[in-house]
Amino acid sequence: MNNINFALKRPRQSERLTKYEAIASGESSPRYMVTKARHCDFDPDDDIQSLWELHDELLLSDDPEGIPGGGSDLLQLKARIATKIFDECILCERRCKVNRNAGEIGKCGVGESRISSEFIHMGEEPEIIPSYTVFFSGCTFRCVYCQNYDISTNPGGGKKLNPEEMARMIEERDSKLGHRAKRIADAEISLPFARPFWAKNVNWVGGDPTSNLPFILSTLTFCRSGLPQVWNSNMYLTRESMRLLDGVIDIYLTDFKYGNDGCARRLSGVENYFDTVSRNHLLASEQCDVLVRHLVLPNHIECCTFPILEWVAENLPDAVINVMDQYRPEHRASEFDEIMRRPTQAEIASALKRAEELNLSLTG
Repeated sequence: MNNINFALKRPRQSERLTKYEAIASGESSPRYMVTKARHCDFDPDDDIQSLWELHDELLLSDDPEGIPGGGSDLLQLKARIATKIFDECILCERRCKVNRNAGEIGKCGVGESRISSEFIHMGEEPEIIPSYTVFFSGCTFRCVYCQNYDISTNPGGGKKLNPEEMARMIEERDSKLGHRAKRIADAEISLPFARPFWAKNVNWVGGDPTSNLPFILSTLTFCRSGLPQVWNSNMYLTRESMRLLDGVIDIYLTDFKYGNDGCARRLSGVENYFDTVSRNHLLASEQCDVLVRHLVLPNHIECCTFPILEWVAENLPDAVINVMDQYRPEHRASEFDEIMRRPTQAEIASALKRAEELNLSLTG
């Protein structure tokens, strides 16, 4: 971070993200485990409308056990609905409606889910680390300045895993379950500057995780880990996808990029950006804690940074926000004059000062 010559109000970590912190500390169960405990019966071959009706009935029910004696559960039902959505894919707001179950490819380019990398990440926000990050190949956006363009533009890269394998990998990163790996972990801890082996959470990212929602939900049906689930996304999801994530995700780690549709269309190739992403932030805040990321772009303070900060202050009073100064001109940024450089110290200071004026809770 550039040196800034004024003090910012940074609330103590214990005063924010309290639901997520309770799960991370083991005081509460992750929401996907609670959802697993809601029993039901359904026929996997039922039409999707019937499955949605049962889903919404269970999600809104006050009975934590669902339908007594049911042989399935709400999480399995969510996974089944997500798989059926692949018949006419509408997971993101591009709504391509291609038949991904038949091998058709939409705008994201993602076929079968592929993992570009998975590791304990120490470069995230302090509230998140150490974070077991699962990077999916491919993305629903086409950001000209993408910092991870080697992942986002290569949906066929990485390795293919099945959900059961992924679930076991998650469990190995849970200090309460990963007994087979403890000797390795102890050896790592004894080394200077070693990366931690145990994780505080599972962090689904990319690219973007949206195209891989059926894989993620299926993975969690096999998983026994008590780690909270992090949805690390551009938030260009449909309402249907947000409904499926309700009762699964414990904290949304969002990427709020643009304060208007014009910049989004020009720099990321998406339509109806602000209405979609702001709607999903509101839906996310109704479900669980939200940590908003905003990457400050050069020459986009007035059109993007200020409107986003002001919207968050008005609509997400309990959210934490990370005003990020890490932008660097990558990928195709050289084709766009206004983003060919890093943001100046004055631009970053202006963004942080506005956040302070709005009394936003800043991470760190």
